Amino acid sequence: MSRAEIAKTTDATDGTDTTGTTDTTAASGPTLSSTATPGDGARDARWIWTLGLFRSELGITFRRWRTLALLGVLAAVPILVGIAVKIETSDGSTIGGGGDEGGPAFIAQITNNGLFLVFTALAATLPFFLPMAIGVVAGDAVAGEANAGTLRYLLVAPAGRTRLLLVKYATTLTFCLVATLVVATSALATGALLFPLGEVTTISGTRMGFGEGLLRALMIALVVAVSLIGVAALGLFVSTLTSSGIAAMATTVGLLITVQILDQIPQLHALHPYFFSHYWLSFADLMREPVYWDDIIKNLQMQGLYAAVFGSAAWARFGAKDVMA
Repeated sequence: MSRAEIAKTTDATDGTDTTGTTDTTAASGPTLSSTATPGDGARDARWIWTLGLFRSELGITFRRWRTLALLGVLAAVPILVGIAVKIETSDGSTIGGGGDEGGPAFIAQITNNGLFLVFTALAATLPFFLPMAIGVVAGDAVAGEANAGTLRYLLVAPAGRTRLLLVKYATTLTFCLVATLVVATSALATGALLFPLGEVTTISGTRMGFGEGLLRALMIALVVAVSLIGVAALGLFVSTLTSSGIAAMATTVGLLITVQILDQIPQLHALHPYFFSHYWLSFADLMREPVYWDDIIKNLQMQGLYAAVFGSAAWARFGAKDVMA
């Protein structure tokens, strides 16, 4: 269903044409049964409109060349890491000489088990590549529509700004999940091609079967995806502040970089736990036995807080935004 069809469907079901004339025939619709009420029909129409708009947003987002390029870069990172590790260890040596200082915590184990490439790739992309991709998509969500002149068209039909904003956010969250799974899937495929697969040694030194290790990898990917919902809300808020998609994307990415720089300054250690990026790498605790949940829960709580604060700010701003300007 295209956006034009969605608008026409909404006009027909709500009884309003684009000139503001009420069509009582369309509003009444088919004859209601004794158990149905006009409110039920309107509610069903709103759900149909919302699902149709969400499907349209997903299609538009994932058909853009920019989105496909971002996903391509994310998929390439695990491949490059895997090839680099394969080349460096081709003479039988280990990464970093077998010490703990060589790269991410999991990288030294990639040569023994390709599944660790999943953990390494997520650790490598989470600080910059993943949030940058999310920032680009979220920053363009509203500002891009305003710049292209399609935002006012979407609001011609009585869709409601709140519902439209929720659909934009849901689309961005879907991209968070897809982007994370692209990294994990690419890493798993590369690891399986270049390195052996087998039992997994946890950070605690215990061993688990490959099946359980694969389940842990899926859990880690989901935690990483959820870790990005705060960034998505921040980007959506920035997107409501301007009508320039490029400005919104640049501002969002700039804020991401700034926050991560501040998170590395020792003098600001008292503020570090309140930065949305501070607990991002806590997903590594899923590879402990037993799992250490404290930092993971703090990370999820912080993401929920950022989503609530900046989501509310985006709603307040978008509700007062003059889309005709």
